Amino acid sequence: MPKILIIEDEAAIRRVLVKILSEESDTYEVTEAEDGLSGIELIKKEDYDLILCDIKMPKMDGVEVLEAVKKIKPEIPIVMISGHGDLDTAVNTMRLGAFDYISKPPDLNRLLNTVRIALDRKELVVENTRLKKKVSKNYEMVGESKAISHIKEMIEKVAPTEARVLITGPNGTGKELVAHWLHQKSDRSNGTMIEVNCAAIPSELIESELFGHVKGAFTSANKDRAGKFEAANGGTIFLDEVGDMSLSAQAKVLRALQENKVQRVGSDKDIKVDVRVIAATNKDLKKEIEEGNFREDLYHRLAVILIKVPALNERREDIPLLVDYFAKKIAEEHGTSNKKFSEKALKLLQEYDWTGNIRELRNVVERLIILGGSEVSEQDVKLFASK
Repeated sequence: MPKILIIEDEAAIRRVLVKILSEESDTYEVTEAEDGLSGIELIKKEDYDLILCDIKMPKMDGVEVLEAVKKIKPEIPIVMISGHGDLDTAVNTMRLGAFDYISKPPDLNRLLNTVRIALDRKELVVENTRLKKKVSKNYEMVGESKAISHIKEMIEKVAPTEARVLITGPNGTGKELVAHWLHQKSDRSNGTMIEVNCAAIPSELIESELFGHVKGAFTSANKDRAGKFEAANGGTIFLDEVGDMSLSAQAKVLRALQENKVQRVGSDKDIKVDVRVIAATNKDLKKEIEEGNFREDLYHRLAVILIKVPALNERREDIPLLVDYFAKKIAEEHGTSNKKFSEKALKLLQEYDWTGNIRELRNVVERLIILGGSEVSEQDVKLFASK
């Protein structure tokens, strides 16, 4: 049941608002506050889905209430109630984060429409927050080693900027985790993050995938199609395995970065895009440049900030933490109780040569949980972790 708080010092206006909302739906739970201070106290104690707040009130006016709510519970939409002389202030509150404003005396249809839209928006914000938390959990970066601590510090500094980032490191080290953290901690986190695995797309299709195409551009182009750069507009595009991109596609990516424009395959029309580019590779791009496989000018565009993700063999002290993390996740996925690993088992795992890095460790942990005893022992590791 949606909970609505009315903050209004005029009792007559409060009665009108309550009557309108009650007649509209018996599912609204409406609470009243006669001034801003008492309204804030209620907001601190209760979770509301919508606030209707007068602008001119004693003790604490509506602008002050708005600013306070945005600090303590920013997800709650606030609709301001304005008298005739408050219209300029009402418009200014929109810049401060108010959802909308309605004038006194309240128009029935305008009020109900605004309430419905605001409640729908609140639902979307809550769902978006829930999904973000889920994504954050899936892309958690586990480890306390010096190398991982350094990467986390780099992310905190770089994420809020618009700087392009090139993430390097062997396969299976978690380069995509760094990319997701950069996006989630950026000012673009409300936008989309589009991932493109450049190694998985045939060279003849990579340009169409990135920039889209128009109908008839090639044999199977039956209709116009937007590319990944357009889909990521306002957000982030993650070019994974960028070292595998064709030279032709590299030239177009370079133009997109220089001019913030793309052209669909088969078209000469420019499409403006606002995209932050994060790239990753397991290749030595400087060597690829020497061999003529990668454009040096594109490398310098992409590598404004370089983040190197270490191999697991370079951060063995993180293995016990990673094993515990994977064991808990695997238990959740399988619907079983969490298995512990003995100290000797963990020590032996720390001594292994992890050529497949984090990805290989995760697979080994799952195998040990399935095949090992109630507590995974050193003997279990010797029996089931061998390659």
